[in-house]
Amino acid sequence: MTRVAILGATGYTALELIKILLRHPEVEIVAVTSRQEGQPPIAMIHPSLTGRLDLRLEDLSPAEVAARAECVFSCLPHGASASVIGPLLEAGCRVIDFSADYRLNSADAYAEWYGQKHVDPDRLGKVPYGLPELFREQIGLANLVANPGCYPTSAILPLAPLLKAGLIQPGSIIVDSKSGVSGAGRTPKLTTHYPECNESVSAYNVGRHRHTPEIEQVLGTVAGQAVEVVFTPHLIPMDRGILTTTYSQPVGNVTEDQLMQTLRDFYADEPFVRVVDHLPGTKDSMNTNYCDITARVVRGRVLTISCLDNLVKGASGAAVQNFNLMFGYAETTGLI
Repeated sequence: MTRVAILGATGYTALELIKILLRHPEVEIVAVTSRQEGQPPIAMIHPSLTGRLDLRLEDLSPAEVAARAECVFSCLPHGASASVIGPLLEAGCRVIDFSADYRLNSADAYAEWYGQKHVDPDRLGKVPYGLPELFREQIGLANLVANPGCYPTSAILPLAPLLKAGLIQPGSIIVDSKSGVSGAGRTPKLTTHYPECNESVSAYNVGRHRHTPEIEQVLGTVAGQAVEVVFTPHLIPMDRGILTTTYSQPVGNVTEDQLMQTLRDFYADEPFVRVVDHLPGTKDSMNTNYCDITARVVRGRVLTISCLDNLVKGASGAAVQNFNLMFGYAETTGLI
């Protein structure tokens, strides 16, 4: 059994993580933290955990967390996460970080896109990106893993094999994504207030979404050259799920059969990527750790369509997949 703690346990991704870990046969959840006053039971914040997890939320220091846990899942916000991860690592914990604090390799890029100075810049560029389909070996050896963003996962998984095979051009790739409202988190905001977002679809952060450099960096690593994307996210009035369509220029005369075979070959041994002939929908992957992918050629353009559950494969499921690799458990444990 591996003893785990969850920092920032009041949000949607933390709840999803707890539900997955409760069915993981090799995990004991020993601490859940928050700055909630009065240290309420976790089931008071997440009623679906009633009778399933008998722990109270606590405001613990990194040393107190490390005294109980071998592995820490940090669901803290950007900036706050990096401030506690150093002490946790020094105390001997292994950490899976849900924030963007260690996803980018450059402190300057982090400051540009996140509007704040990085508090732990020396680790940047040395932390594996937590997408097992691309970086499995590095993840298994790591003490700290940067869990991917949900949008980037939905864009990187379909595009990476095609870029690596040289089937599409690396410049001006269009990434068009639609996400359910849970992707915005649990903190109330005007844009996610029910009367504002229900029965309405809207784009947001056009040209300045923080996942843009993350997508470009990872795809550039796979392609071995700079990759440029135009990323536009949209808010869809549903609870969960992401559907991403990408548009790129082919290299030479590329057929749909080539695209599909490249995807099938690349993901042949991957337990959580399904290359499908049909056009996938978000309900197909809802509440699962699967990402469904297909490809088409339309009027001389290469299109990929992918969908996943933003709270599972886009967050907590991926984190448990990374945890399994780090601690030597079968990668699918707790996830199928």
